[in-house]
Amino acid sequence: MTKNDTLRPMDRPQTIDPRDVIANSPMSRLQMVVIGITIALNALDGFDILSISFASPGIRKEWGIEPAALGVVLSMELIGMAIGSIVLGGVSDTIGRRRTTLGCLVMMAFGMFMATTATSPVNLSVWRVITGLGIGGMLASMNAVASEFSSNRRRHLSVSLMSIGYPLGAVFGGMVAARLLRTNDWRSVFYFGSAVTATLIPIVFFVVPESIHWLARKQPRGALEAINRALARMHHAPVAALPEIAADARRRSVADIFAPSMVALTVIVTVAYFFHITTFYFVMKWVPTIVVDFGFPQSSGAGVLVWGNAGGATGGAIFGLLTLRFGLKPLTIAVMVLSTVAVMLFGQSPADLQRLSMICFACGFFTNAAIVGMYAIIAQAFPTHVRASGTGFAVGVGRGGSVLAPIIAGFLFEAGYRLPVVAAIMALGSLVAAGVLMLLKLESDRAVAAREERVVAPTRIPAPRGAS
Repeated sequence: MTKNDTLRPMDRPQTIDPRDVIANSPMSRLQMVVIGITIALNALDGFDILSISFASPGIRKEWGIEPAALGVVLSMELIGMAIGSIVLGGVSDTIGRRRTTLGCLVMMAFGMFMATTATSPVNLSVWRVITGLGIGGMLASMNAVASEFSSNRRRHLSVSLMSIGYPLGAVFGGMVAARLLRTNDWRSVFYFGSAVTATLIPIVFFVVPESIHWLARKQPRGALEAINRALARMHHAPVAALPEIAADARRRSVADIFAPSMVALTVIVTVAYFFHITTFYFVMKWVPTIVVDFGFPQSSGAGVLVWGNAGGATGGAIFGLLTLRFGLKPLTIAVMVLSTVAVMLFGQSPADLQRLSMICFACGFFTNAAIVGMYAIIAQAFPTHVRASGTGFAVGVGRGGSVLAPIIAGFLFEAGYRLPVVAAIMALGSLVAAGVLMLLKLESDRAVAAREERVVAPTRIPAPRGAS
C-alpha cells in the first residue's frame, strides 16, 4: 500500500494545473478574506488623496507658502504614483505579488511617517513622492491579486470590489481627517495614515499567501510546496507536480506588454483609462471649488464631494454585481457614456445644494463604475506574467490624466468659459474612452488560458469545505 492510498480523496495529490483548481472551484473563506484585504489596501489610496487635501490648508498656513508652491507639493504624490505603478508593476511580475505588496506597504508607512518631520515644501515633497511610489506599486499588484485569487465566475466581481476601496477610503478617511484636524495640526493626518498602513503589514504577511497563478507560471524554488500550502489553506487537495511551461513561454518577460502581439492591447487600455480618468478627476478635484463659487461655505463643498465618493463606492459595487449577468466590455462602455451625461448634467445644475449633492452622487456612481470596469478589463486582458506590468503601465500613464484634468479645467475657467461649457468639455474624456474601448477585442477566460499554455478543465471541481 502506498502513502497516497491511505489519504482521503481531498488529500491525495492531483494531476491537475493548480490554476484551474482556483479558476473552476467555488471561492473558499481564505480567498474571500484576501479580496477583503485588497479592498482595505486600495482604500489607502483614497484616504491619502483626500487627507492631503484636508491637511493642505494647515501646511500652507504654517509655512506661509504660496498656492502655486502648495500645488507642486500636492502633485508630488501623483507623480510618485505614476512612477510606482509603471516600475513596480514589473517588479510584482518578477518577484511576486506578496513581496511587492509588503515592500510597498513599508514604503508607504515610512513615507507617511516621515512627512510629519518635514520642515519645508522640499522635504515634504520627497516624502510624498516616496509615499506615492508605494501606493502606485501596490495598486498594480492588488489588481493582479484580486484577479488571481478569484474563481472565473467571481473574477470581475472580485476586481470590482477591490476597486471600490478607493472611494471608501476617501469617504471614511476624509471623515477621520476632518475630526483629527479639529484638535490637532496637519501632521496628525499622516500619523494616522502611517499607523493604519503599518497595521496592514502583519495582516498581509500572515494571511495572504503568494499567488498560485504567479507561482505556477514563474516556478521559483519551492514553488510546488508553496502552492500546496496555499491549496491546503483553501481546503483543496494538493497537486502532484508543477504544470509544464514551454521553453518559449519561460523566456517571456514584463517587456511583453510592448511586444507585437500585445502592444495594441496595451495602447487601447492605456488610452481609454487616460481619457476617462481626466473626467473622473475633474469631478473629484473641482467639485469643492465649484460649490463654493455658487456661494456655499467650504464645508458644504467637502460635503458634496463626500456624496461623490459615496456614489463611487455604490457604483463600483453594483457594477461588480452586474458583471455576473452582462458582458464586461459592453457594460464598461455603457457606464462611460452615462458618465459623460452625468458630468454634463452637473455643469447644468442650479445653485441648489441638495441637487448638487445628488448629481455629484450620480457622477461618482458612473465615473467610478467605469474605472472599476477598466481594472477588470485589464485584469482579464493581460496574461499572468505581465498582469501587474500591464496594470501598472495603464494606471501609471493614466495618472497623467489625473494631473492634467484640474489644470485643463483651470485654464478653461481662466479663459472665461462658464461651468456648463467646461463640464461638457471635460465630460468628453469618458466619451472618447468609450470609443477607444470599442476597438478592444477582449478574449474569453478559455482563450486567455490557452494563451498561457494550459487548458481550462471542462468539469466543475467539487466545492471545498468552507466555500461559498
